[in-house]
Amino acid sequence: MKFRVVARWCALAGLVSGLAMAGPAASHRSGRLPVCEPANASTKAPTGPPSRNAPGACRASARVLESGVRLDQIRGRSTPSGYHHLGAGTGGEWSGVTGRIEVVDSGVRRNTYDFVAGRFMVKRDMGGGSIAWLEAGWAETGWAGQGRQHIYTFNTNTQAWQFYDQYRLKPGDRLWLDVHTDGDNVWQAWLWWDNRWNLLTAQQLPIGSSAYVEQYVEVHVDSGRPAQLRVPPVTVDNVQLRPAGGGPGQFWREDVATLTGDPAQQRAGGFCLDWITHYDTWTAGDCPGGVAPGGAGGGTGRPLRRPRS
Repeated sequence: MKFRVVARWCALAGLVSGLAMAGPAASHRSGRLPVCEPANASTKAPTGPPSRNAPGACRASARVLESGVRLDQIRGRSTPSGYHHLGAGTGGEWSGVTGRIEVVDSGVRRNTYDFVAGRFMVKRDMGGGSIAWLEAGWAETGWAGQGRQHIYTFNTNTQAWQFYDQYRLKPGDRLWLDVHTDGDNVWQAWLWWDNRWNLLTAQQLPIGSSAYVEQYVEVHVDSGRPAQLRVPPVTVDNVQLRPAGGGPGQFWREDVATLTGDPAQQRAGGFCLDWITHYDTWTAGDCPGGVAPGGAGGGTGRPLRRPRS
């Protein structure tokens, strides 16, 4: 069963938009936290859930790339151009998601609309073609970052990519990320870095106290410059969901209503998704030899046009 996914807006630096320096990305109650100082990646797994009361909790600063161009307006119709989404989404609503995503060095080309991202998302269809959401993860883009991988967030309040340059990533890093709400309609995105939780952003979204959840490795190839984009396999693991009614998190397993995509569409793009454990541990990226074996999961979503706020 195909899972409908949303297209994003982005801007090509120097061509359609400019970079702006921003203060802390959090928009609600984050001022109570100290600003995170530059530090090294974590050396151990999280010791507890993220919150403003977690030991050492701090808030990040961000470099904001303002939105300007709808990728759905420039994407191509033929494979391998356009979007490829490898992963899954929930069929029901949850109050959060947490897990670990590996960073890889992909074949994103500079000065293009190529991008690769490993991310978690919470979202709700608001009707009338409008979707509200918050996503967090790492991304490598063709329009910003000089070929580097960045921690990023995107939300429909700001309609902008937010890149967090203070976190120096390298291929092979495995990042613990968390997106959740405490039931007050404020959705928070957290990164476990320097062995403490770093608040990336907090957004009061019109999606309520629960939402649909996605876990994806997302690939976009510039439709104006079709190519086969190299994506070394990305490992995602330890994925847990927070129940909508409260209570402890649970691993995203087969007892969770889950939507995945069409394997044939991913094979056509040369990508493979391997469910090691349905659905909390998996890998996604290039197929061996560029041809997917039978039975691989995944799906290429048809992006919806993102409305202007």
